[in-house]
Amino acid sequence: MAQQQISHVQFAHYSGPLPHPQALEQYNQIVPGAAERIISQFENQAIHRQGLELKVVHSNTWCQKAGIICGFSLGIAGIGGGIYLIHAGQSAPGLATFFTTVSSLVAAFVYGKHAQRKELDEKK
Repeated sequence: MAQQQISHVQFAHYSGPLPHPQALEQYNQIVPGAAERIISQFENQAIHRQGLELKVVHSNTWCQKAGIICGFSLGIAGIGGGIYLIHAGQSAPGLATFFTTVSSLVAAFVYGKHAQRKELDEKK
């Protein structure tokens, strides 16, 4: 007599930050309230992560503003120093200081715009 054997294989895949709802239900059966605790922990982690991201964004914004202010201050000091030297009779050092400062500011601006365009192109 021949025997017939039937196999049934089932495969399921679930991907997400939380366990599958059926898994949460099974956790609740083993430990009452476990699903609520898991979801609460996920929510707390999300709030923590969003807070960190907000701090990073504010920090980056502050650093950018500080860089602009420092660059502006150094530019004004260099240009003012060059003008002062020219006025004091030191034409060559004054012109060198003035034009070096102006060309450095222009170079920094052009490089910044180039880097910004390159970054935008890479994102596309």
